[in-house]
Amino acid sequence: LTYTVTNFIPPSGSDVISVNPTTGEIRLTAALDFEEINVFNFRIEARDQGTPPLSGHCKVVLEVVDVND
Repeated sequence: LTYTVTNFIPPSGSDVISVNPTTGEIRLTAALDFEEINVFNFRIEARDQGTPPLSGHCKVVLEVVDVND
């Protein structure tokens, strides 16, 4: 399987969130700030190497919690 991430809302999510194309592991690539953006929505697609290739997708909602409150 290969994993790809698409449809970031807001689009700046692609600057702070990455998905490993082999394992599908979601990682942060930068610090998140609750005051700037408190929710990220994106879609992950998994595709196999069959003939024809099959795929599935899921929606991920990442809510940032303000730990100071």
